[in-house]
Amino acid sequence: MAQAPELDPNDPTTQPQPGGGWSEGLTTLNNAIVVPPTVSDFTQEAGVLYSDGRYCPQGALWRRYRPLTTEPPVPDDVPETLSGRWLWGGVLWAHFGHFLVESTARLWALNHIDGPIDGVLFIPKRPRVGDQVRGFQRDFIDLMHPGLPIHVATDPTRVEELIVPGQGFGLGPIIQGTQKFRDAIHAGFGKTVDPDGPSKLYISRSALGLGKGGMLGEERLEDLLRAEGYDVFHPEKYSLETQLARYKAASHVIAADGSALHLYAMVGRPDQKVAMILRRKAGAANMLATNVAHFCASEPLVIDALYTEWLRGEGGKSNRLSFGELDHAVIGRDLAMGGFVRPDVDWPRATDAERAQMFRDKGLDQAGDFVESEEYRKRRRRIMRQERRARRVAREDGADQTAEIKVS
Repeated sequence: MAQAPELDPNDPTTQPQPGGGWSEGLTTLNNAIVVPPTVSDFTQEAGVLYSDGRYCPQGALWRRYRPLTTEPPVPDDVPETLSGRWLWGGVLWAHFGHFLVESTARLWALNHIDGPIDGVLFIPKRPRVGDQVRGFQRDFIDLMHPGLPIHVATDPTRVEELIVPGQGFGLGPIIQGTQKFRDAIHAGFGKTVDPDGPSKLYISRSALGLGKGGMLGEERLEDLLRAEGYDVFHPEKYSLETQLARYKAASHVIAADGSALHLYAMVGRPDQKVAMILRRKAGAANMLATNVAHFCASEPLVIDALYTEWLRGEGGKSNRLSFGELDHAVIGRDLAMGGFVRPDVDWPRATDAERAQMFRDKGLDQAGDFVESEEYRKRRRRIMRQERRARRVAREDGADQTAEIKVS
């Protein structure tokens, strides 16, 4: 089979590469035209044009192997003008995780620009959101560059000077972050925040509700971890500054896979032990582990302890809305082997009655449209058959040994 041609990292029409190339370059445009999206869709015609209408591909947002923003038509009218010198921030996401990974991807340039700038310029992901800047977005920028103005262009806008950095972070191979991006985060992000909190931290999703997906049996896991000295932390209830303080202070961090780990990775250190418990089969967890490994210079312990998975709708797919049902016995065993809990912990697997009660307690029965993954249902039956065979063999071996003793 012929191999795919190797990508040129300097070609801005190809996906950004963590090893450098256009993802670490700076392009400066005079009298640039910024075009926000007009429709709310997965891919959108939006981005940056030169003064003569030519497309600037370095301003596109890439996810995995394709751009989510594509060349927009030259607007008939450019009603807004922004004077001064601005940094292109790209797409401003309201979703916390996508904001962390995709809206921060160009802030590395703050460490590489000579002279002052007037602020960072974004376009909204959803046109209906307008120029709204959420508190966590403002807080993140302040933790990187205090007081830096944020402008969100909701109409075609002519910008006197626009500095367009390459995409240094994101979803796909670039999840590692470029060296320039990682260096900028480590040098500037949250440096004024001192460690403050317990040494053992469990980052929970149990308070997020049904609309965010999660883990069935997480509340029980929290009780088990409390008994091992862990503090249960719901990050969405605290400021970004408090979250960073907790993450910096902990020597042992256990987390359900999710957006909080992207934030942890920005301040995590090699001396910290990190375990990630999978809540879904989706490949996003692999990128989370890669993100943590490259930013913290330490491989996280990834625990796959899904007893089954509950999906939205018949024939649904594993995604961020899914609920993974935990096998506490597997989690305890893996955490013990990894040095996160006592080596002799023996956490029992939930009975069928307990599983049914956890399902009701979580409210999944009220949602009405959650169905068990057929793949995991078959897998569970296969495991149960294997366990029954193992018990039968053990009984037979025991009986044979007893018979031998009697004969002798």
